[in-house]
Amino acid sequence: MILAAALGLTACAPGPTPVAGFRQPDAPIWSAAAFAPGQITGDWQQVAGFSAKPGGCADGALSFAPAGDALAVTGTLCLNGAAQKVDATARPAGPGRLTLEDGQDWWILWVDSGYRTLAIGTPSGRFGFILDRSALPPDRLAAASEVFDFNGYTTAALRPF
Repeated sequence: MILAAALGLTACAPGPTPVAGFRQPDAPIWSAAAFAPGQITGDWQQVAGFSAKPGGCADGALSFAPAGDALAVTGTLCLNGAAQKVDATARPAGPGRLTLEDGQDWWILWVDSGYRTLAIGTPSGRFGFILDRSALPPDRLAAASEVFDFNGYTTAALRPF
């Protein structure tokens, strides 16, 4: 009888936390504390992004330029298979964190030592993407993918372009 009661309580226990976007919402997430916003000025190509299914837009491009104590961000991103224009001001909001004027939080999850590759995600997991200054070599793609995995992202949905 005690076993039956225990099994009954177990059946009522909540299941695993559902995924919100591309990241487990209860997973820890860290930003790159040593990130220096001034190092990312210039042009970047989007070389990968998270998408629920293959297809959609092929890639994007962003430009970062100094704007007082912030960065002007312009271009287009491919987010979950759809092209989205970006024309915003991003302000540093903590170590490895940028907040856009519309309230979006972009966390720099990883940047390589030469500031050639950026892995950017959100605490919500609504999107994530990889930017590179040129063609992304396999070792940096693998490193960025590992960082997304470490931060709770479902890397099976990371689609290189």
